[in-house]
Amino acid sequence: MKIAVEILPADVWRRRRTAYEQRIDEWITPHLTRRRARLKHPVEDFLFTYYSYRPAQLRRWHPGAGVLLEGAGDLGPGYRDTPDGVTVDVDAFMARRGESVTWIHDLLTATASRTPHLGCFGLHEWAMVYGQSGDEIRHNAWPLRLSPADTAAVVEERGVKCSHFDAFRFFTAPARPLNILQPSRDTQRDNEQPGCLHANMDLYKWAYKLSPLTPSELVTDCFALARDIRALDMRASPYDLADLGYPPVRIETAEGRAEYAAAQRAFARRAEPLRGRLIELTSALLGQPVADATTAAAPDAANAGC
Repeated sequence: MKIAVEILPADVWRRRRTAYEQRIDEWITPHLTRRRARLKHPVEDFLFTYYSYRPAQLRRWHPGAGVLLEGAGDLGPGYRDTPDGVTVDVDAFMARRGESVTWIHDLLTATASRTPHLGCFGLHEWAMVYGQSGDEIRHNAWPLRLSPADTAAVVEERGVKCSHFDAFRFFTAPARPLNILQPSRDTQRDNEQPGCLHANMDLYKWAYKLSPLTPSELVTDCFALARDIRALDMRASPYDLADLGYPPVRIETAEGRAEYAAAQRAFARRAEPLRGRLIELTSALLGQPVADATTAAAPDAANAGC
């Protein structure tokens, strides 16, 4: 594979590493403080608990594939020494994880090729509590905005249009038949689309799954996007998180659905260049032209599954 090579002097890459650590510590430090105090935050802790990447892993800076660091010592597993400096061992990574890179590449390019669909209105979170009593509800430390009966009525009246398997798998059993799709891991590449909040949140997952080949700055950009998406996800959920500073997006009303769709559209636009950068990386790793990874420019679709 052909990866362009960039040589970073020691003072340059050390400044980049410090800037990265300062940025990510703004999110990691409060999480660790809460964890030591045995406190949980349904929004700000989510990325550290739902995803498998631990805070210590996230805090470790990586320059990414094709970057040589002058004056670097032993950077640990995944790196190799060269006459010009230390660099990520791309060949070793691909020998070990090549199939995963192909899978991620195919998923990202398939997603990017599709029209954003904006018609789900966040009802996946409602489907996760459909038909449950108070003790069964996942985030039962926080009250629902509506009664259980009214919450169920919203799901039944609006219907569920969720294409994302990792949201669908948390639906309650009686909610699953109400979804227009029955997504599975095997059909993930066929269903994923760029308007989906969770597909865009998962850019963070694909970025760190490719680490240390992914520049840490890109991982953090994806983390920042996922963090903001999580806030909308929970504001539009059936939970009342106003006391935490998250006013509800009332998707049970026409005004709330319009607000949700506008935010969803903005997140899709923000996710597009990040997905593109990941596709550029996987294309280079697989020796494929980046031109193969184009993003659909078709208008938004309001009623298809998302």
